[in-house]
Amino acid sequence: MSKRKLLQLVEEKLVSGWNDPRMPSLSGLRRRGYTPEAIRAFAERIGVAKNDSMVDVGLLEFAIREDLEKRAPRAMAVLRPLKIVIDNFPEGQVEWFEAANHPDNPAMGTRKIPFSKVVYIERDDFCEVPPKKWFRLSPGAEIRLRWACLIKCVSVVKNAAGEIVELHCTWDPASRGGDAPDGRRVKGTSHWVSAAHAKPATVRLYDRLFTKANPGEGGADFRACLNPNSLQAVSDAQIEPALADAVPGSRFQFERLGYFCVDSVDSKPGQPVFNRTVPLRDSWAKLAEGSAHPPK
Repeated sequence: MSKRKLLQLVEEKLVSGWNDPRMPSLSGLRRRGYTPEAIRAFAERIGVAKNDSMVDVGLLEFAIREDLEKRAPRAMAVLRPLKIVIDNFPEGQVEWFEAANHPDNPAMGTRKIPFSKVVYIERDDFCEVPPKKWFRLSPGAEIRLRWACLIKCVSVVKNAAGEIVELHCTWDPASRGGDAPDGRRVKGTSHWVSAAHAKPATVRLYDRLFTKANPGEGGADFRACLNPNSLQAVSDAQIEPALADAVPGSRFQFERLGYFCVDSVDSKPGQPVFNRTVPLRDSWAKLAEGSAHPPK
């Protein structure tokens, strides 16, 4: 995209500024969580050409995934919480489970995660009438809570409008750590946070700024190609308690969700704002017209 069009984006307030995390500027990429190493790896892959050419942004996304996979500590955050009450867990009791900060790098150490009678999971991890090959939670089904234990859904609570507001489950105390001593196999795993210990956070889900690889091609108005879903703000996310004090610029992999960076502009002490750097998988390539999968 030309500098003139980028300037128009800023002047017409179609973005928040040159450091908007959706902008293809160094300040925007830095704020979104891109590392210098990923940008250099991207530059080395595309090389130098004498003529103007287009490069699939999927290559840049591949580079940051590759870099953050090795360096980003893992954490758990629930973006759209669904309340779960563990009926047979003692009221007021707290269990502490040990979780690896990186499954492939023991040098990054471990952390303790609190578990209590009420936890949150992702709303998308439950289905009242599940389709075939549904391995997440449903009535009567059993899943694993990451690093913690096995739980089984026994009942569903709905409000007057028929919306699901709460699940009641039981836990297997013998499954501490996530494995059943009797050897039964549980395929589904959900990330979670303890309701009594979780901290609120704002999470911004960024996607590509345009719906086409070459907006404005052929003289068309490039504004017509703006992606209406390039920014979705989630204001009621729940995060691990330790994440509340994460310093601006620090990067994490939210398990099962993607890579995120603490925003350097809007975060405040105890009130972090997380910007999604990139999802775990490249779903755009299947949806965007003319896009290509990044190299393996």
